[in-house]
Amino acid sequence: MPFNIPILLTWLRVALIPLMVGVLYLPDSWLGPFDKSLASTLIFIVAALTDWIDGFLARRWNQTSAFGAFLDPVADKLMVAGALLVLIEFGRVNAVIAFIIIGREITISALREWMAQIGASKSVAVSSLGKIKTIAQMVAIPMLLYYENFFGIDTRIWGQWLLLIAAILTVWSMFYYLRKAWPLIKESAGHLL
Repeated sequence: MPFNIPILLTWLRVALIPLMVGVLYLPDSWLGPFDKSLASTLIFIVAALTDWIDGFLARRWNQTSAFGAFLDPVADKLMVAGALLVLIEFGRVNAVIAFIIIGREITISALREWMAQIGASKSVAVSSLGKIKTIAQMVAIPMLLYYENFFGIDTRIWGQWLLLIAAILTVWSMFYYLRKAWPLIKESAGHLL
């Protein structure tokens, strides 16, 4: 396993996930409800920023690796899934929307893994649609973790709308990826028959 600053930042993101979730469960005598939401939001934002920074540094310093390419999306998916699950428990996210987003991530991860095994990973490379979906959910989640007015912005409403948009884009991008992979899926199925 290679070890460099970008991979260290990715591991930091993984380590921040239980901290982001755990802070919300601290006793109110330790940290009040508002402070818990604020701390969790800030931890999520720091984790999200490490995602951008580690990719930037890996490309800039030419420190990309197969392990880093594997670990980075895993860390992202764990971060999003952890946040969505805790937001369901606190009644801030609809379970169906969270299931759509998490289910899509699992499906596309499995598809990408399979495509990589058959040497066709470029067929399911990240699209601009996937990037827009990621931006929508990465803005929505901290809003829903914070769950208070922020300089006149109702983060509850905006967060829920953005997460709904992310869920719609999630389904759209999933079908986009599946359509691109379909010829290879059919071909592979034909070999099995």
